[in-house]
Amino acid sequence: MAAASGAALDAALADLGWLDMLDEIPDLAVPLVFRLLGETGAHAPVLNDVLLRASGAAPGGMLPLPFAGGSWVAWERDDDPSSALDPELPIRRVPQANPLPAAALGAGRLAVGWWLVGSGRAMLALARRHALDRVQFGRRIGSFQAVRHRLAETLVALEGAEATLHAAPAAPDDPGGLACLLAKAAAGRAALTAARHCQQVLGGIGFTAEHQLHRHVKRSLILDGLLGSTRELTREAGAALRANGFAPRLAQL
Repeated sequence: MAAASGAALDAALADLGWLDMLDEIPDLAVPLVFRLLGETGAHAPVLNDVLLRASGAAPGGMLPLPFAGGSWVAWERDDDPSSALDPELPIRRVPQANPLPAAALGAGRLAVGWWLVGSGRAMLALARRHALDRVQFGRRIGSFQAVRHRLAETLVALEGAEATLHAAPAAPDDPGGLACLLAKAAAGRAALTAARHCQQVLGGIGFTAEHQLHRHVKRSLILDGLLGSTRELTREAGAALRANGFAPRLAQL
C-alpha cells in the first residue's frame, strides 16, 4: 500500500479480490485494509465499496457521504485531488443527498474508525522513533517523564478505540447503530489525541513539510469529519440516551 494510492491502489485491491473478501469475510477484510491505509498513509476510494455493499447496491460506484457541519461530499474514484485540507484526496463537495441506510452508515463508520486508528498508530510510531533518537541535555528525550506521559496517553486512547471497534459488530443490544457511532467517535478522538501529543513530542520538526506527521494529521482531520465528526457523534449519542431513558449494553465484559 505504501507504493500506490488512489485509482492504482483501488485497481490493485480489486485484483487481489477485495470485493470477494468484502462479501465473504468482511469482519476480517475491513479492519485489515482500512487500518493498513492509515498506517501507510495511502488512500483509495474503498469506503464506497463498504457503503454500497451494506446498502445492497452494486460495487464500483460511489455514494454521497455526510460530512461534518451538515455538508455532503463524494469520494471520487479518480486521481484528481480537490480537498483543500488534504490535497491528496479526491473528495468533492456535493449537494445534500438522502440519508444513508442505517446498515451502510454503521458499516462505514466502522471502516473509517479503523482508518483513524491506523493513522493514529502511524503518528505514534513517528513520535516514538523521534523520542528514542533525539538527544537533549545529554539524554534521549524518551527518558523525560512528560514525553513518556504523552506517548502513553496516545497508546491508551488508540487501544481503547480499537477495543470499541472490535466490540461494535457484536453488540447484543444496539438501537440505532449506537455501538458503531460510539466506536467511530472513540477512533476519531484517539486519532486527534495522537495528533496533539505526537506533535508535542516531535517539536519543531513535526511542523515541517519534510516530516511525515503533517500528512497523517491532515488525513485524520478529514476522516474524523466523514460520517459524523467526533463532536457531532458524541452529542448524537447523548441525545439518543436521553431520549431512550437508559443506556443499552453494547459489549459483554
